[in-house]
Order: sequence, then structure tokens, then C-alpha cells
Amino acid sequence: MSATAKPRLKTSAMIASFAEPGQKTAPAPFGHALAKAAEQDPRIVGLTADLGKYTDMHIFAQQHPERFFQMGMAEQLLFGAAAGFAETGMIPFASTYSVFAARRAYDFLCLDIAEPNLNVNIVGGLPGLTTGYGPSHQATEDIAIFRGMPNLTIVDPCDSVDIEQSVPQLAASEGPTYLRLLRGKVPTVLDEYDYSFELGKAKVLRGGRDVVFVSSGLMTMRALDAAKELAKHNVDVSVVHSPTIKPFDSETVLKEVTGDRLVVTLENHSVIGGLFETLASTMIRGGVSSKVVPIGLPDEFLDAGALPTLHDRYGLSISAIVSKVLSELG
Repeated sequence: MSATAKPRLKTSAMIASFAEPGQKTAPAPFGHALAKAAEQDPRIVGLTADLGKYTDMHIFAQQHPERFFQMGMAEQLLFGAAAGFAETGMIPFASTYSVFAARRAYDFLCLDIAEPNLNVNIVGGLPGLTTGYGPSHQATEDIAIFRGMPNLTIVDPCDSVDIEQSVPQLAASEGPTYLRLLRGKVPTVLDEYDYSFELGKAKVLRGGRDVVFVSSGLMTMRALDAAKELAKHNVDVSVVHSPTIKPFDSETVLKEVTGDRLVVTLENHSVIGGLFETLASTMIRGGVSSKVVPIGLPDEFLDAGALPTLHDRYGLSISAIVSKVLSELG
């Protein structure tokens, strides 16, 4: 290797955890929560399309092997089978990567599951920029694809607390749901904010007089950290966590964004069709004219590479958030 050649990226850097160094984590919270819920409800079954280990469904499979179904590399079949289970009164959780759920099997989800309003819970791994494997695996537009589908509830959890508490609520809710999965060693953050997940509800995690962050998914933990950093610059930031993107909790969010504070959305998704546009349209309909600035992924196919590098490049890192807010405040 020449002196000027860049070192080759290791695979581990492309699938590295987005947890900060030393941050508290929980192992496979979705898999453990689903296995626990299944102990209480015999109707719960788990399915996957050759991705049990990579969507934490293997935890459920180990504890409930008779209720686990491996459908192979056939996402359309996965959703069709899940619809069949729901038609017979079962409560299926079907896991695959978000890109395959949104791009490859959309029609099956739409017509087999959403149109008859079946209780099928789609679990999508690698949402947004949680992998460095490039556009084939980065589901940067999944929320945009799914927001227009009638009957479908969309949940973008922040951490292990959100995931653990959401699973039984998703199982109990009528109609289909789409959960943007955080897998492996997932950070535990919201336990420090007197928080509990409620399907369809946003929560104000902290107040602030200067700026309002409205965030979802892993970007809520970044929003909380950025708020602490901004306090060092005498900028007081409120953080509103909206784990349910659809239906959107307009009442809670509009109360917080009304006024003269700068409003910033933070999402692990394209700025097209996700939380930013959801909030902007909600504010217009509600007659709220506050300035809204999006922090999210650009409207383009992203690079492959190490996750920390990509998060900084595309503006999702804590330092990038702080710089953006300070520049907006002038």
C-alpha cells in the first residue's frame, strides 16, 4: 500500500452500532420483547425472510420454535403468509430489511394486508442510515413510500425502551403496523426522562426557550445530546419525541411548536416525505407559521462506508446538528 492510499474499510465499520462510546445498551430488545409478549398471547407468531439473525427474530425462534416460520428469500411470500395468519386470528410479526419491505413487497403489503386492515406487524431492519452497505440496503425513503398507504401505522423508535414497550402495543392494535427496527446492542436512553411509549403519541422530553427539536427514531437520542451541547452556547432547546409518524400526534406537537422559537426536525430518513414534511404540513393546516428547518438525509442515493463517517458527512452527527442550529440562529 502506498503512503497516500487510504486504508480499506473493515466490514465492522459499515455495520457498527450507532451507540456512543460508553452508552448503556440492551441486547436485541425487539426479539426479547416479542418472545415475552408471545408468552402472554398464544396468537403471536413470528416470520422472517431469511433474516432471523439480522432482525433479532432469532430470539423469538429459540424460545418459541413451534411458532416461528422461515419463509426464505421471498418477501412477497412473507407478507402473503402473514396476511393468511392474520385472517385466521393469529397476530403475525414479519421481519425483513426495510428496503425489501418498502421496495420489493409494497404491493403485497398494500393489497393483502392494509386494504383488508389486518393485524400484521411488519418489522423493518436497517432503516435509514443504519448500514454502510450503500443504496441497496439503506432504506432512506421507506417512510415516504409508506406514508400514503391507508390504514398503516408507522413507528420509528428511539431506543430499547421504545422498542420493548411498543411491541405489546403493536400486537394489541388493530390494523397493520410498520416498525423501523433498531437491532443488536440498542442504546437505552429514554429511561432517564420519565418516559413511556404510547402508540400514536408524541412526548415532550425536555423544555427550552430558544429552539424546539421535533425528532423521531435514533435521532431523538442525538437531539438530546445536541441539546446538552447547545446549552454550552447558551441555547436552550426543547425536545419533542414523535415515535409514531403516522398517525401523527398533531395536538401535542403543535402546542410545542407554536410561538417564535426556531423549529428543527431531526430524522434518520430523507428530508423528502418523512417527519419534516409531516410536521410542515401539520403546521400549515394548524395555522402555525414558525420557521422549520430540516435535519435529515439528502434527496440522493448515499455512499457506502463506515457509519460514523457517513453520519458526519450527511449531517446526522451531534456536532453537525449543533453547527446547523448555531448557523440558523446567526
